[in-house]
Amino acid sequence: MNKKYLDAAIQEARKGLSSGGIPIGSVMVLDDEIVGRGHNRRVQRGSSILHAEMDCLENAGRMSAGDYQRAVLYSTLSPCDMCSGALLLYKIPRVVVGENRTFQGPEAHLRSRGVELEIVDDAECFELMQTFIQQHESLWNEDIGE
Repeated sequence: MNKKYLDAAIQEARKGLSSGGIPIGSVMVLDDEIVGRGHNRRVQRGSSILHAEMDCLENAGRMSAGDYQRAVLYSTLSPCDMCSGALLLYKIPRVVVGENRTFQGPEAHLRSRGVELEIVDDAECFELMQTFIQQHESLWNEDIGE
Protein backbone atom coordinates (compact mmCIF):
# COMPACT_ATOMS: atom_id res chain seq x y z
CA MET A 1 0.00 0.00 0.00
CA ASN A 2 1.26 3.42 -0.94
CA LYS A 3 0.02 5.97 1.60
CA LYS A 4 0.12 8.85 -0.91
CA TYR A 5 -2.51 7.12 -3.05
CA LEU A 6 -4.77 6.41 -0.09
CA ASP A 7 -4.34 10.06 0.92
CA ALA A 8 -5.42 11.08 -2.59
CA ALA A 9 -8.56 8.94 -2.20
CA ILE A 10 -9.22 10.59 1.17
CA GLN A 11 -8.88 14.01 -0.51
CA GLU A 12 -11.54 12.89 -2.98
CA ALA A 13 -13.78 11.79 -0.11
CA ARG A 14 -13.39 15.22 1.49
CA LYS A 15 -14.29 16.88 -1.84
CA GLY A 16 -17.47 14.85 -1.93
CA LEU A 17 -18.34 15.84 1.61
CA SER A 18 -17.63 19.54 1.02
CA SER A 19 -19.89 19.54 -2.03
CA GLY A 20 -22.82 18.04 -0.14
CA GLY A 21 -22.24 14.37 -0.85
CA ILE A 22 -21.14 11.19 0.86
CA PRO A 23 -17.45 11.13 1.88
CA ILE A 24 -16.16 8.21 -0.14
CA GLY A 25 -13.24 8.67 -2.54
CA SER A 26 -11.26 6.60 -4.99
CA VAL A 27 -8.21 6.83 -7.22
CA MET A 28 -6.88 4.48 -9.88
CA VAL A 29 -3.13 4.05 -10.20
CA LEU A 30 -1.30 2.78 -13.26
CA ASP A 31 2.48 2.56 -13.42
CA ASP A 32 2.84 4.60 -10.22
CA GLU A 33 0.69 7.45 -11.54
CA ILE A 34 -2.88 8.43 -10.70
CA VAL A 35 -4.89 8.07 -13.90
CA GLY A 36 -8.37 8.53 -12.44
CA ARG A 37 -9.94 10.23 -9.44
CA GLY A 38 -13.48 10.20 -8.19
CA HIS A 39 -15.80 10.62 -5.27
CA ASN A 40 -19.36 9.67 -4.54
CA ARG A 41 -21.53 12.10 -6.54
CA ARG A 42 -24.95 10.49 -6.23
CA VAL A 43 -26.38 13.46 -4.35
CA GLN A 44 -24.64 16.18 -6.36
CA ARG A 45 -25.61 14.73 -9.74
CA GLY A 46 -28.91 13.08 -8.81
CA SER A 47 -27.35 9.82 -9.96
CA SER A 48 -28.18 6.27 -9.03
CA ILE A 49 -24.72 4.92 -9.90
CA LEU A 50 -22.02 7.51 -9.24
CA HIS A 51 -20.32 5.84 -6.33
CA ALA A 52 -16.68 6.86 -5.86
CA GLU A 53 -15.28 3.89 -7.76
CA MET A 54 -17.66 4.38 -10.69
CA ASP A 55 -16.81 8.10 -10.82
CA CYS A 56 -13.11 7.24 -10.72
CA LEU A 57 -13.41 4.75 -13.59
CA GLU A 58 -15.41 7.28 -15.60
CA ASN A 59 -12.84 10.01 -14.99
CA ALA A 60 -9.97 7.69 -15.92
CA GLY A 61 -11.53 7.46 -19.36
CA ARG A 62 -11.24 4.69 -21.84
CA MET A 63 -8.22 2.46 -21.32
CA SER A 64 -6.93 -0.72 -22.90
CA ALA A 65 -7.72 -4.05 -21.29
CA GLY A 66 -4.02 -4.45 -20.52
CA ASP A 67 -3.94 -1.15 -18.66
CA TYR A 68 -6.89 -2.10 -16.46
CA GLN A 69 -5.19 -5.42 -15.75
CA ARG A 70 -2.13 -3.60 -14.36
CA ALA A 71 -4.03 -0.97 -12.37
CA VAL A 72 -4.58 -0.65 -8.64
CA LEU A 73 -7.74 0.93 -7.31
CA TYR A 74 -7.66 2.72 -3.95
CA SER A 75 -11.00 3.32 -2.25
CA THR A 76 -11.71 4.80 1.16
CA LEU A 77 -14.50 2.25 1.74
CA SER A 78 -15.04 -1.37 0.74
CA PRO A 79 -16.61 -1.43 -2.76
CA CYS A 80 -20.29 -2.39 -3.03
CA ASP A 81 -21.71 -5.05 -5.37
CA MET A 82 -22.08 -2.57 -8.26
CA CYS A 83 -18.54 -1.22 -7.99
CA SER A 84 -17.11 -4.70 -7.43
CA GLY A 85 -18.81 -5.80 -10.64
CA ALA A 86 -17.04 -3.03 -12.56
CA LEU A 87 -13.72 -4.08 -11.02
CA LEU A 88 -14.32 -7.65 -12.13
CA LEU A 89 -15.48 -6.61 -15.60
CA TYR A 90 -12.24 -4.74 -16.25
CA LYS A 91 -10.12 -7.31 -14.41
CA ILE A 92 -8.53 -4.79 -12.08
CA PRO A 93 -6.27 -7.10 -10.08
CA ARG A 94 -5.70 -5.18 -6.85
CA VAL A 95 -7.84 -3.01 -4.59
CA VAL A 96 -6.63 -1.16 -1.52
CA VAL A 97 -9.51 -0.45 0.86
CA GLY A 98 -9.25 2.33 3.43
CA GLU A 99 -11.73 0.67 5.78
CA ASN A 100 -14.42 -1.99 5.82
CA ARG A 101 -15.85 -1.68 9.34
CA THR A 102 -18.53 0.79 8.25
CA PHE A 103 -19.52 -1.23 5.20
CA GLN A 104 -18.22 -4.44 3.72
CA GLY A 105 -18.91 -5.20 0.09
CA PRO A 106 -18.55 -8.65 -1.49
CA GLU A 107 -14.89 -9.02 -0.53
CA ALA A 108 -14.95 -12.82 -0.45
CA HIS A 109 -16.40 -12.86 -3.96
CA LEU A 110 -13.69 -10.50 -5.23
CA ARG A 111 -11.01 -12.69 -3.66
CA SER A 112 -12.59 -15.82 -5.14
CA ARG A 113 -12.28 -14.18 -8.56
CA GLY A 114 -8.57 -13.48 -8.07
CA VAL A 115 -8.67 -9.86 -6.90
CA GLU A 116 -6.06 -9.04 -4.29
CA LEU A 117 -7.62 -6.96 -1.51
CA GLU A 118 -5.63 -5.04 1.04
CA ILE A 119 -7.70 -3.74 3.94
CA VAL A 120 -5.85 -0.85 5.59
CA ASP A 121 -8.33 -0.02 8.39
CA ASP A 122 -7.36 3.64 8.19
CA ALA A 123 -8.61 5.70 11.14
CA GLU A 124 -9.32 8.80 9.03
CA CYS A 125 -11.44 6.85 6.54
CA PHE A 126 -13.40 5.28 9.39
CA GLU A 127 -13.93 8.59 11.21
CA LEU A 128 -15.14 10.33 8.04
CA MET A 129 -17.83 7.72 7.54
CA GLN A 130 -18.88 7.45 11.19
CA THR A 131 -19.31 11.21 11.51
CA PHE A 132 -21.24 11.38 8.24
CA ILE A 133 -23.57 8.52 9.18
CA GLN A 134 -24.32 10.07 12.57
CA GLN A 135 -25.34 13.29 10.82
CA HIS A 136 -27.00 11.84 7.69
CA GLU A 137 -28.17 8.31 8.43
CA SER A 138 -31.03 8.30 5.91
CA LEU A 139 -28.76 9.48 3.09
CA TRP A 140 -26.24 6.77 3.94
CA ASN A 141 -28.98 4.12 3.97
CA GLU A 142 -30.14 5.33 0.56
CA ASP A 143 -26.60 5.04 -0.79
CA ILE A 144 -26.29 1.41 0.26
CA GLY A 145 -29.81 0.51 -0.85
CA GLU A 146 -31.51 0.17 2.53
